[in-house]
Order: sequence, then structure tokens, then C-alpha cells
Amino acid sequence: MSRKNLNAKKIPKVLDLKLKNRRINQIYKKFEKSLNINENFIVAVSGGPDSLALSFLSKIYSIKRNLKVKYYIVDHRLRAESTYEAKIVKKILKKNSIDSNILTLKGRKPNKNIQSLARQKRYKLLFAKCKQFKINHILLGHHLDDLFENFFIRLVRGSGLRGLISLDKKNKKGLINLNRPLLDQKKSDLIFLSNKIFEFYIKDPSNEKDKFLRIKIRKLITNLQKDGLDKNKLSMTIDNLKRSNNVIDFYVSENLKKNTFFSLKKDHLILNKKFFQQPYEVVFRAFSDSIQFVGKKYYPARGKKLDRIISDIENDKVYKSTLGGCVIEKVNQTVIISREY
Repeated sequence: MSRKNLNAKKIPKVLDLKLKNRRINQIYKKFEKSLNINENFIVAVSGGPDSLALSFLSKIYSIKRNLKVKYYIVDHRLRAESTYEAKIVKKILKKNSIDSNILTLKGRKPNKNIQSLARQKRYKLLFAKCKQFKINHILLGHHLDDLFENFFIRLVRGSGLRGLISLDKKNKKGLINLNRPLLDQKKSDLIFLSNKIFEFYIKDPSNEKDKFLRIKIRKLITNLQKDGLDKNKLSMTIDNLKRSNNVIDFYVSENLKKNTFFSLKKDHLILNKKFFQQPYEVVFRAFSDSIQFVGKKYYPARGKKLDRIISDIENDKVYKSTLGGCVIEKVNQTVIISREY
């Protein structure tokens, strides 16, 4: 008997029976092709239809490839009922042969930037678990609808090319690989799967509150569809932008390799004068990446201040400033970036 058949027999009956559903099987095949990794991973679970679908699909995937996987339900404690909901999700997963653990966010509930700050704290907890168990992959439940929403959110905020296509199937944060294997799956398919497999998913009431920009954008997209917006063409546009972005990233990488030097002894990064002689977008991205690398920050520094610093450096001003947890100092024809302590 082949190894593949041996692994297939390990799939719990409760999951295997549901995998026989034609639509679910098609969703799984698309998921399997999209993920395509052979290393252990962590799955972030919220209890929504997307993350529950991700839990089921990744469980099947891990069994077929004989991989170890850890499931973490993150209780943000932003709503009074969140702790109760986390326990329900844990119970539902267990009923479907998926073991999970609950991670609880500590500290005060923020008054502003609630979703962004919660996301940062969530990643911090998950990264800590990656370090604890020596795992380099996290699976996230972003789907095709999220991709479109992210595009319009960034468009409204005046983002550049990199920002418009920032949601990608695979990207890295330090040593951790963030995988979004549902990024070509429709939310309607994930809701169908969650209803069929778990007969349950959590509806977040914040998804109906117009005070959040994402919800406003979601409703805008729905209205645009009624007026003729073609999501297939929008998807093609995003793919074309990604290809253009890859070209720029190539030259950014070349600039970093050829025109920077990291002093391990002094723990600072030196940029030579040729670093700033490249096309502006290449300089901007390479400079942003340099500050993020030295400052060890999850998010890059804000664009406006980066613009000003680059302008001052290029105009030969005697310069020293701080940004993104770094001290940036111009010394003769070089720029030194060191960590701010």
C-alpha cells in the first residue's frame, strides 16, 4: 500500500465523510494547490466562517502530508462575550477532531485604531508560539473578498503600488512565513463549507458597524457590483499590479545588496551614496525596509516622514532624526541607521 493511501486512512471519519461533498472537495483541491508547503504550521482561528473553513482544510492537508499543526483561538476580549465564544469554538473544533488552544490578549481595550492594534497583538502572540515550537509558518484566513476590500481601503488612503497589493498569498515577517491559502476562495464558499462541516460560525457584530472603514468599503463594493463592477476583472487588475510590483522589488533587493553594509559589532546599517542614486520608488522602499529591519518593527514607518527624510538627505542637509525605533544620521556621503534605545 502506498504512503499516500496510508495517510488517507488517518483522516477521521467525521471529516472524511464531509470531504466527499463535491463542492467541499473542489474547495479543498484549490486550497491544497494554493498552500503547497511541507513544513509544520500554526493556524489562527477566530471562529468566523473563513477561519473555521481554514481549520478544516488545513487539518485534512496536515494529515495527508503527515505534518504537525497547532490551532490557536485568539480571544481579543474586545467584546463581553468573546471569552465564551472562544470556548464554544474550541468545543466545536474538538467535536470535529481538531485540538486547539485559546490565547487571551491582556491589557486595556484601546479607544482608537481598535482593529489594527488587536491585529498587532494577535500576531505577537502567534509569533511567540512559533518561536516556542520552532515553527516558521502561520496560516491566516484572508479570502478573495478581503483582497478586494484591502485594495479599496489602500486606494482611499492614498497608498502606493506596494500598499494596493499588500495582501499576498505568501509573505515574510522576519523568520515567519505568513500564508494566506484562501486568498483565491470566495467568502460564499467558505460560509457554505463552515455550515456543512461545523453547522456553526460566529458573526462578529463589528462587521455591521459603519464606523469601521472596512465595513464602509464592503458596502461600497456591493453597491459597485450592482452598477457593473466585475470582480474577475478587478482580480486581473490586482494580478497585473503585483507583476509590476515584483519588478520594483527586484531592484529594491539589488539596491540593498549592493549599497548597504550591516555592522554586526556596532549593530547599525550603513547606506552608501549610491543607495540614494536609484529611482525614487526604489530608494523609498529600500530605505523603509532598512528602517524596519534595524528597528525590528512589525509595520513599516509612515510614508510622509520617510519622504521628508529622503529629501533632506538628497539635498545634502546635515541630518539626524529618529523614525521607526531608529536613529538616522547622515555622516559625510553615507547614512547610518542604528537602533534607538
